Amino acid sequence: MKKISICIPSYKRPQNIKRLLRSIAIQTFKDYEIVVTDDSPDSSVKEVVDRFTQLPIFYFKNEQSLGTPANWNRAITLAKGEWIKLMHDDDWFRNENSLQRFAEKTITGKDFIFSGFVTVLESAEERKSSFPSLWKEMIVKSPLALLAQNVIGTPSVTLIHRSFAELYDERMKWRVDIDYYIRILKKERAYELIEEPLVNVGMSKDQVTNSCINKPEFELPEGLLLLQKHGLTPLRQVIVYDAWWRILRNTGTRNEKQLNRYAFYGNWPEAIIKMVDHQSKFSRELLQIGPISKMLMLFSYLLNRKYLHD
Repeated sequence: MKKISICIPSYKRPQNIKRLLRSIAIQTFKDYEIVVTDDSPDSSVKEVVDRFTQLPIFYFKNEQSLGTPANWNRAITLAKGEWIKLMHDDDWFRNENSLQRFAEKTITGKDFIFSGFVTVLESAEERKSSFPSLWKEMIVKSPLALLAQNVIGTPSVTLIHRSFAELYDERMKWRVDIDYYIRILKKERAYELIEEPLVNVGMSKDQVTNSCINKPEFELPEGLLLLQKHGLTPLRQVIVYDAWWRILRNTGTRNEKQLNRYAFYGNWPEAIIKMVDHQSKFSRELLQIGPISKMLMLFSYLLNRKYLHD
């Protein structure tokens, strides 16, 4: 059994996977396998993979397009390594020692490891991530706080022991990584953070982030699914309540009818309906003024506390 399985769910971006495979080829740590699951309608990815004969690559072509995150899950289920290192094909290792640094942390006894990263824009501008000290205990005590801010980052920055047998929820597209991290943290109640940036995260206009953010057709069904899976009690943490306040504000949700349009996974809880009602009493322009919105959110939180239980 290899120590690490580098799982690459790929789709139609041959130049990106070439960059990623080149970054793997120079790694000083060598106890790994590479699993590529190709969702492309053509052979462009396979043609790139076939050139890297020096690497231990297992290539699988999906007979039918799976989409994300089903393609992620296929790569994970085909992996045989002790640790799973999911890498999106538009991300890549930052230096030749990145995988070694991940491997060194596998002896700590923590089954969930993640590193710092650098976001690389299409303009080549780089933005280094930071992990606020306030969040280090918060995500363990209240994993749903990740709904307010995903301080962990893309799955490419994670290394997860294969004993965590759950997969990404294929009903999700936008909050899929957050839901996965929440489930890990609720189970493990621990993690290992490598603050050093070990991964470059490519950012482009065609990513899911740009197509889903603040869109009610994505935010609301997936938010409701999170409520169904994890309950209302986390909203007793004001930071989680504020995250929901901003979701409803930023999607322009003004009444229960709009909520019910996206009630794909059951009924909306009274707490969310009340929150929408509170926002509807004020103009959208007023709610966009940060300090005022925060003050109104706090009033709503105090009025709503009796509904914040499972």
